[in-house]
Formats: sequence, C-alpha cells, structure tokens
Amino acid sequence: MKFTLSWLKDHLETEADLETIAAKLSMIGLEVEGVEDKAAALAPFKVAYVKEAKPHPDADRLRVCIVETGEGEVQVVCGAPNARTGMKAVFAPAGTHIPGTGTDLKKGVIRGQESNGMLVSEREMGLSDEHEGIIELEESAEIGAPFAEIMGLNDPVIEIAITPNRGDCLGVRGIARDLATAGLGTLKPLDAPATEGSFESPIKWVRALPGDAEDACPYVGGRYFKGVKNGPSPAWMQRRLKAIGLRPISALVDITNYVTFDLGRPLHVFDAGKLKGDLTMRFAKAGESIEALDERTYTLDEEAVVISDEAAGSLQGIGGIMGGEESGVTPETTEVFLECALFDPVRVATTGRRFGILSDARYRFERGLDPQSADWGVEVATRLIRELCGGEASQRVSAGEIPDTRKQIALRPDRVKTLGGIDLAKEEQKRILTDLGFEVGEEGGKITALSPSWRPDIELEPCLVEEILRIHGYDEIPIVPLARETDLPLPALTLTGRRIGMARTALAFRGMNETVTFSFLSSKLAKAFQAVPEKLMLDNPISADLDAMRPTLIANLLEAAARNADRGYGDLALFEVGADYQDDQPEGQREIVAGLRAGAGVPRHWSEKARALDVFDAKGDLMAALEAVGAPVENLQVSTDAPAWYHPGRSGQFRLGPNVLGAFGELHPKVLKAVDLRGPVVGFELYLDAVPVPKSKGTLRPALDASAFQPLTRDFAFVVDADLPSDKLIRAAKSADKQLVTAVRLFDLYQGQGVPEGKKSLAIEVTLQPREKTLTDAEIDAVAKKIVAQVEKATGGVLRG
Repeated sequence: MKFTLSWLKDHLETEADLETIAAKLSMIGLEVEGVEDKAAALAPFKVAYVKEAKPHPDADRLRVCIVETGEGEVQVVCGAPNARTGMKAVFAPAGTHIPGTGTDLKKGVIRGQESNGMLVSEREMGLSDEHEGIIELEESAEIGAPFAEIMGLNDPVIEIAITPNRGDCLGVRGIARDLATAGLGTLKPLDAPATEGSFESPIKWVRALPGDAEDACPYVGGRYFKGVKNGPSPAWMQRRLKAIGLRPISALVDITNYVTFDLGRPLHVFDAGKLKGDLTMRFAKAGESIEALDERTYTLDEEAVVISDEAAGSLQGIGGIMGGEESGVTPETTEVFLECALFDPVRVATTGRRFGILSDARYRFERGLDPQSADWGVEVATRLIRELCGGEASQRVSAGEIPDTRKQIALRPDRVKTLGGIDLAKEEQKRILTDLGFEVGEEGGKITALSPSWRPDIELEPCLVEEILRIHGYDEIPIVPLARETDLPLPALTLTGRRIGMARTALAFRGMNETVTFSFLSSKLAKAFQAVPEKLMLDNPISADLDAMRPTLIANLLEAAARNADRGYGDLALFEVGADYQDDQPEGQREIVAGLRAGAGVPRHWSEKARALDVFDAKGDLMAALEAVGAPVENLQVSTDAPAWYHPGRSGQFRLGPNVLGAFGELHPKVLKAVDLRGPVVGFELYLDAVPVPKSKGTLRPALDASAFQPLTRDFAFVVDADLPSDKLIRAAKSADKQLVTAVRLFDLYQGQGVPEGKKSLAIEVTLQPREKTLTDAEIDAVAKKIVAQVEKATGGVLRG
C-alpha cells in the first residue's frame, strides 16, 4: 500500500514529521517497507535564469550560457536546441548526481570553453524519456527555488506492508485513523455530504441471485449522472496517482482509482449511453465471455458473479474484480452510471484466482470491505464527479440491504495484563478502543465493545487485547524474567534432529541416495553379521524372513544393493538414517547414519581410468558426515578394530579417545556371500549418539578466523617403519607448532629402491598460515626444524635424503 505524506494529511491533522510517522506506523503493526523522498534526491536542482545564450565559438551545435542560479552567475556549455536567452530552466551544479544517467557531474572544459554545471532535460532528471531539449519552466518560477517544489515532487511516498486481516488500511483514511489513535494527530471528518438527486435514474439495479446465494452480492448502490465532461483529472490528483504507480487516464476513471486508494472503496462507472436497460447482478452462465478493461477476454463459469444489462449476452463487468471494455468510459462520455457494491470476499477471491485476474478491486474485496462504504462511497464519488466533471446527479438507486457485520465483545480489563503483559488503566483501554471506532460501554466490571463495520477481523476478546497492545506500543511491554519453575516446551528440533538433517545434506551432495528399510531382517542374514540375542527375535513377525531386529543398518543396505544388482543396477550409493539394536533395552537402540557403495568406484570413461571401490571411499563418506554434524574431525584418531562385518586390514574406526564415533571399510566377503553379491562393497556407520555435544551453545561450527597474510606450503619426506600408521606421522607434524601449522596432507607413499627393507617413505605437505606478519626465511626454517624434530621424536622416522 503506497500513499504520499500530503495525502495522509488530508485525513490526519498532525504536526509530526516524516521520520516520526514512519516509525509510528511500524510500531502499530503497519510495517514500513520503504520511504521515497524525491525532494531530498532532487535537492541540488534549482530554478535558474539563462541570462545569455551565445553560440560556441568552436562548435555549431553548442551554446555558451551565462546562468543566474540565485547564488551567482555561472557559465554552462549546453547542446540543447531550445537553450536560449531569457528562459527559465533547471540547473544542476558541479558535484550533483544525475539520476537519469547515473553519473556525477564534474566541472569541465568543452571544446575550449569552461562549463560549471548543467541545464538538464526530463530524461536526465529521471522524470521521462524526453531528451530533445532542456526543461522549460514558467516565467513565474522563482530563481533559486528548488525544482522539486516547483513541480510538486516534494511529497514523500510511503509504502507499508498490509497483513491480510487489515483490509481497512488499504485506504489512506484507515491508516490515518490508526495514527490518530496512537497519538500522532486528529482524524479529520469524512467529506461525504449527502446529495439530493435532481431527477430519477433511468437505470435501476436488479439482484437476480438464488436465495441461498444472496450473500454473493448483498447490496449494490449507485446513481446516474448526465452532462459530465470527461477531460483530464486535475494536476494534484494525477501527481498522487503517479506517485503510487498508477497511470492517470481520465477524470472519471481517475476518480474511481483515487477513491479506491483514498478510502479503500472500489468503484466503477459505466458509460450509460452504451447500456441497454437496467443492470442486473447475477451468476454467469456457463460459457459466457466478457472482454474486460485489461483488454483480455474471459470465458466464465457458473460460479462467477457478473453484471449484465438487458441486451442478450451482454456482460458489463465481473463482480468485485473488473469492468467490461464494452461499457468503459471514454473522453467522449457525457452520461455515466455509478456502481458501488458489496461482494462476498470468498467468491471474489476464488473467481479472481480461477481466471488469473489481478486488480486493485479484487485485492480489497477479498480482504473484506466496510459494508457501510457502499452507502457513503456513493456520496464521495458524487462529490468528486460533480466537482471535477460537472454535470447533474440523479436520485440514488440500490438493491438489497447492507448487512450488519459488527460484533459485541466483552473484555475483562485484567486480560490486557494477563495476556499482554501491560498493566493498563481501564479508562485508557476504553479510550483506545473508542478512537479505533468501537462503541464502548461497561457492564458488570467488563468493557463492552461493539466492533466497527470496517473491522470484520475482530471476533474475540484476545482481538481487543491485541488492538490495545499495538496502539499502546509493543515496546512498552516490560521485560520480565521467567520463573525458574516455569515449564518451557522442548525445542521443536533437537540437536540430534539437526545433525540428521546436516548428515543427509552432506551425503546427498556426495551423490548418495537416501533409502528407508525395515527395522528388522532375516535372522539368517543377521547371523552373518553377528549373533542375534534371543530377545531381539520377533515373536510375531510380519513375514517369516523378517524375524529379527537388525544389528546394523549395513545389513539392510546390503540387501537393497543385492536386489538392485539382480535387476541390472550394480553401481549405486545408498544411505539410511535409523536405529540399530544391540539388546532389548532403550540403551541398546542407537541412532545411526549408515552408507554403502557397490559397483565401480569410477564408471568407465575415456577420460578417466576405471577403478574399484576401496576403503578410502567409505572413509571419505564418513569424514564428510562427521564434519557435517559438527564432530571435531581434526582431533579424530583411526584404529583398526572395526566390527566383524568389515574386512580386516581394509577397515577402521574413528575415535575420540575411547569413544568410537564411527566405523568404515570394505565389507567382509562372508557377508557379501550371504546376499550373493560380488565385491568389493564399502560402507560406513556414524554413531550419532557418540558425537560429543558442542561446548558452545551457538552454532556447531566455530566462527571464521581468516588471516590477512598469504599461507605457504613446505614438503617433507620421512623414512619410517613399514607398519607405522600415517596418521601418527601427520599428528606429530601438526603438533610441532599449533599456531602456524594449519594443515598437513599426505600425498605420497613409496617403497622400493633407495628405501631400506622394512621401511617406507611418507611425503607430506605442511601448510603454514602466518597471522601477525609475513614469515622470514629464518622463521620458516625454524618451523621446519621443529617439524622434523617432532616427527623423529614421535615416530622414529628420519628425513629422507
């Protein structure tokens, strides 16, 4: 919803400035999405007088102008064909940002002549595409006056977000009412004087709706006008419509658009000379079509409310949404018929959605209008039409009755404190409700409030509490600590739940597909993994081959891989999140993330050598999952005591001391044989419950701690015992200098000529990251010596070569 500051002040008597109004709007629930103040952006542009404009001595199409700016005379070189002596123009001094071109104006010399500023065109001002010449102003324009003020552009535009329940604030008056209640001024009376018609309307309203659907259009009113002149609307109205993004069309059309945004009351005017007889509100017949004002033709169904005249098949509008092109007003229109109706919000919404029609009328009708606006809306439109278009008005005509949607609600004064946390005097509560338009009384210690017709969203006592709170100010609610014994609800998502989501995302990014399998399996297959306790056998299985609780998720994934292989899908990567069962106690049920890869490690391709899966594929999957759930991967140790269903020597476990976080490796040939699947097949298991809880209550990952200095790398090769785990060497190198050494990566393993029997050569890349200053060669050598010494001490290895 957009409106200008001066527009708001048509309804609100206030001395508050723009900043105060914008802040208050957001505080009372009408969130300000933006404020556009063109006067501030155009402040450097001033009215100037061209004292002299003479031809440029070295350029035929340029003129050298002496310009009086109100602050002195300056010379400007101008190429506009209409630049001449004695004209009033718009001057921009050097240093001004030109909005139309996005450039910053600088002093310069053009073909040998100094130019200090610019005389601008409408395109350079960002006002239109006109650039044939500079802007010419009236002789009466005062030299030095702000251009924005002369052109009426000094009216800031405010845009607010309207929640679906606040249809009353889809008109400027509704916004003004809320601001007045919040103490920012006084609401002015509505200017809707009753007009006595001078003749009987030749067109009447008819409602031809079935008895069970009369609420589709409970009331419609209007009147006939003759002798009107449909010229352009006045400049003030055009400026306001343009400011909110509407294109002025003609006085009659602009009046309906203006009232829609001014008072939240959609209107429509028909060219009466194009109508045949009375207008009828009815449901459309299947297949009827109408060419609407948006120049599109719609074929309607029997659910749409339409307006038709007495001509056969002549539809003149879609109720609450859009008028028809056939009876639209034109500059030649001299007689019009006004429509001011009520339509069912649900029917308007469904019809508009079904046919994809978006209009300002639909937007307001589907959010609920003030039913009384069908009465005073006719009078407001009558006043504007007669003021701007002249003519003579008929007596009013209508059909149906205006429904009374008001609700009587009782409010216990203490509920503002118990529900909202503010101890507010009863009289202040009554004052707020009264200013919002409620009819307020008191009975039995309770406040009685009759809701205003423009607030159909007010239904219950808490609605009144909310109205009081937002007007009084949510920022006035005191901060009160919760009592220690208060039972707070548990978080909707636990730490384990968040970790599961993170692991799922990480594994999906690695090309794995999630699967869901049964929590039980065949006892024959289960025994291939480990002995199944009698307590984990099912007394009443759903199938004879699903008689045991699974000891590991790997078993189910292996069965799934075998089924896929039997059907020709041998290359696959699966993972599952679920529980395995070690005994029949709650502690024996663990939350596991398990994954499995079968088939080729790299598919056959001309650009890459094919290879089989190996233990490092499974290790990489597990490392990615551990890192995703926030495990301290840099501190993990690797042991070779993986469960028995993994291949000995081609498997391992990640540990934090005695705590096992996960296992990985190739699956044992005996379990592959149990499902008749060819290997190698690799898998992993992540024990979620074993991952330590982060010490910080914030995010799982630490904050980024980047250095401004460039990292550097150094390579080392050590000769060590053939049975030494590379992990031990890597840890030793990392511990040499924990401040500078940020990463250690193994990149080569060599055994053969030049390396003694029983030994191997491990080559590592060490990354040094300075933080305080760039390292000197001497400092780098010192760190290298520490790394060599630490590795020799921890592993017995020596530097190769």
